[in-house]
Amino acid sequence: MNILDQEVLLDLFHRYYLFFAGFVFLLAFVLTWYFTPKVLWVSREKDLMKEVNARSSHKMAIPPFGGVAFFLVLVLIISLLQALRTSPTGNHLIIGLTFLFMAGLKDDLVISSARLKFISQLFAAGFIIFSPELQLTSLHGFLGVFEIPILLGYAFKVLIVVALINAYNLIDGIDGLAGIVGIVISLTYALVFYSTGHPYFVLLSLCTAGILSAFLRFNFSRGRKKIFMGDGGSLVMGFMIAFLSLKLLVMKPYQPLVREGYTPENTLLFALAVLFLPIFDTLRVILIRLKNGKTPFEADRNHMHHVLLDNGLSHKKASFVLGGLNLAVIVLFIMLSRDLKSGGMSLAMLGVFVIVAIAFEALRKKALRRSLRENPKEAKQSRKDKVAMAGE
Repeated sequence: MNILDQEVLLDLFHRYYLFFAGFVFLLAFVLTWYFTPKVLWVSREKDLMKEVNARSSHKMAIPPFGGVAFFLVLVLIISLLQALRTSPTGNHLIIGLTFLFMAGLKDDLVISSARLKFISQLFAAGFIIFSPELQLTSLHGFLGVFEIPILLGYAFKVLIVVALINAYNLIDGIDGLAGIVGIVISLTYALVFYSTGHPYFVLLSLCTAGILSAFLRFNFSRGRKKIFMGDGGSLVMGFMIAFLSLKLLVMKPYQPLVREGYTPENTLLFALAVLFLPIFDTLRVILIRLKNGKTPFEADRNHMHHVLLDNGLSHKKASFVLGGLNLAVIVLFIMLSRDLKSGGMSLAMLGVFVIVAIAFEALRKKALRRSLRENPKEAKQSRKDKVAMAGE
């Protein structure tokens, strides 16, 4: 028996599906664990480190090249999965990942322009939105909308891909956060694809989760093994999450789940619940910046993780709190979606957004009051600066 023969491989895959799933997760984990120390060694030998600046949450120079290991592992595993030929999208996915990885790597090395990264995101999106498996032609009755024009579907998919890549990139601000949230999202997708009979996408979801699980060991390290995923990593992982999200949105209603009470018109809202943290944090930060008269692209310390850090939480605790919040929103959605149609579920999700926004605004003000008590001189100088700026 030739195990590399396509028919033999497919037969083994269908007979030992769960074994393959576990193997892909373990392979991604082990390869990431193997490649990351090699990337660390080269980074330190060549002194390729991320220096500390005013916005940094770290106190020493750290290599920002975890994305190199991500890219290598993804390309290797997706190439292996192509031998199964259960999906035509693998090659398109690799091309899109390559565009984003090169733009992200350039940014980690010498700083890329926002234009270059945006163009790379559009190119990457272009290689998957035309895939036959990702044709978005219906919203399944969301707020009464069923069929949508094909051109509108393409535009909506590009918006989703670009928005999610940037949203995931923005939450990569402290140790572990992007990794933990990515694991919550990808494992949720793995369960959905398993329940609906999409094995190829189960394997891709588990591959993503395996990479991020191994990465956390190095990202949480306090010694010479510490590494950041960098833009090369966050753009690549954001693209994988966007790709899996598109598949969720374009799937036809799975009748066994419908009979158990799942409402297809809530699919878009389910994706919103799964992606809650990156979407909510991005919208929150943009609104705060606009309110303060700044551009949406100007960096600051208004992210949710900054609020938790300012309230005394460590990087690890803040990351697990926010990852737990994302998981709680998913569970809440599942509990409510059996009884609510898309209109009621939209109001419920809006309520969740408002409640979380109020809670974090209260935490932000609490941290500010504590800072004023502990540093009255700095607070007085800050008020003088604001008055001076107002006078100008």
